[in-house]
This record gives sequence, structure tokens and C-alpha cells, in this order.
Amino acid sequence: MRQIDLHVHSTCSDGTYTPTQLVDYAIEKGLAAFALTDHDTVDGLDEAIAYAEMLRTTLSPEQADTVPEIIPGIELSSEYFGQDVHIVGLYLDHHNESFAGKLQEFVDSRTLRNQKMCRLLQEAGMDITYEALLHEFPDAVITRAHYANYMLKKGYVSSVREAFERYVGDYCPCYVPREKITPAQAVSLILGAGGVPILAHPILYHLSDKNLDKLVGELKQAGLRGIEAIYSTYKPHEEREIRALAAKYDLLLSGGSDFHGDNKPGLDLAVGYGRLFVPEELLQPIKQAKISYL
Repeated sequence: MRQIDLHVHSTCSDGTYTPTQLVDYAIEKGLAAFALTDHDTVDGLDEAIAYAEMLRTTLSPEQADTVPEIIPGIELSSEYFGQDVHIVGLYLDHHNESFAGKLQEFVDSRTLRNQKMCRLLQEAGMDITYEALLHEFPDAVITRAHYANYMLKKGYVSSVREAFERYVGDYCPCYVPREKITPAQAVSLILGAGGVPILAHPILYHLSDKNLDKLVGELKQAGLRGIEAIYSTYKPHEEREIRALAAKYDLLLSGGSDFHGDNKPGLDLAVGYGRLFVPEELLQPIKQAKISYL
């Protein structure tokens, strides 16, 4: 059985592989499919989909069979009682006008936040402007990972970790929180774009069993269709816990590496930290969920 990867990032958010490079790498990895799920943006989808289609039409039939399916996706940031919660959307209509309008609001909010963070970093003695970040990382949605890498390049810190721990990590002096929607609103937005909403990496939220159960129950009522039960950092007992939640709330199983390229050292496409395996058999139920909305 071939592998899939339903949680992947490109240079259009905070990954280091372009959408085209991701397609080539997925072929190298032998993936049957992968979902491009950049943070709060769909900008890389057309590039990845067009490149994969070009390969299928120009390669020999045997080689064309190695080109993976490109699943149009996104990872929306939301907040639940002060905790970051991410909702992945799969098989969404990324050209949906209403959805695109909401994403533009996210972009505008990010811009204001980035300008504020740059002013705080300047007050801390670093020559960092928003314009310089855009020049250094063209066509990317600027995130704190970009700040950290820029600070490292300019010699303001000795490591990316130091940048987060001293300056741009949560509650640090130069951190500015973003305006966020609720997880239920993120689910609704994905449904409105014809997508299948998936709760991403729930173990990472460090919620109590009771509160995680409460969150999943609320999101199920809001239209959640799946949960990320297979993930790069999960221990066996954690995967069992999420599978049990999926069974309790009749949710589809999803899984992915959360690949970011060099921005997550040691974490590889498809295999995570070496032991990840997301089976292709998970894909058909998700496709069926998409069809059921039409």
C-alpha cells in the first residue's frame, strides 16, 4: 500500500520547498497523494496542481503513474480559550470568492501584526523592517519562523530557538498576538468552500482529556468531519487516544507529517521523524465526505 501525506507546507507560508519542489519530492518519496495545507493561504495550490498535471501529460505512462494527486488544502489558525487550534481543510474549492475574501482579511490582519512586531524588534535594537522581510521571503505569508531565520542570518541571535525564546515566542517582548477566529468558525469557512474540515494535531494543544473531548464534541456539532490521528510526533498511546475520540464522535481519520522543510529539522515528508506511515486507504472516505456535501 502506498503512502499519503495530508499535512504539508510550502514557501507560500512557512515551509522551505516551493510547491513545484514539493511535487518532485513527493514523487521521489513514492507518495500516492499529498495535501498542500499552507497557513491561512491557498497561494501555492495552482502552481502545484498545474505542475503535476504537466508532468502527467508529458511523461511516459509508467512515469506519469508516479505523479501524486495534489489535494487542495489549507491550515486555518484559530483560538480556543487562549489556545491555538488549527483546522485543516481538504479538497476545498480554493477559488471560492467568499473564501478568498475571508483569507484576504487574514492577510490584512497579519500585515498589521507584522508591522507592530517589527517596531518592537527595532526598539530592541534590531534593524528589521516589514519591507525587508518581504524582500527576503518573497511570495510567503510572513510568520514568526521567517523572523527567526532573518534574525539568525543578520547575526542578532545564535539560533532560531534563541529568537523564539528571547524575542518572538509566545509572551516574549516582541510578540504580538494575531486576531483569530474560533475553531467552529474555521470549520464553517472550510465547509463554505466545499472542503472537508479536519482537526489538526490535537495532542499538541496539551488540553486535558475532558477539555479535548469537549472541543471535539463542539466541533463535531459545527460540522467537523475528521481528526488528525496519525502525526509525526505522536507516541503510540497518543495515536490510540485520538483514534478513540474519532470513533466516539464518528470522525474520519487523517494524518500527515506537517512537513516544513528546513524549518523543522529532522522532520521529513511522508515519514515524519522516521516512523510515520499514513496509508492511502484513508483517502477514499475523505473524498466521499467531500462528495456528500455537493
